[in-house]
Amino acid sequence: MKLQLPDRYDPESVEPKWIEIWEKKQSFQPEGKSSENFSIVIPPPNVTGNLHIGHALNHTIQDIIIRIERKKGKNVVWVPGMDHAG
Repeated sequence: MKLQLPDRYDPESVEPKWIEIWEKKQSFQPEGKSSENFSIVIPPPNVTGNLHIGHALNHTIQDIIIRIERKKGKNVVWVPGMDHAG
């Protein structure tokens, strides 16, 4: 029996299952005991959609900021992605 993949991605048929799993595992909860939290937002995608040195620089800067805030004792969650639009 062959599995037929749909022509288009249907988030309503996929995402509820994974959101429930991630919430049960508290995947996006910061670790730590501080009463102060810190979060960072990745920037919107570039127009061309091509990866370039700016992507590496951006993630490096985010990593530095996250480490500084964590050293200050804040609860930090950083979920970097490979593609801002994905």
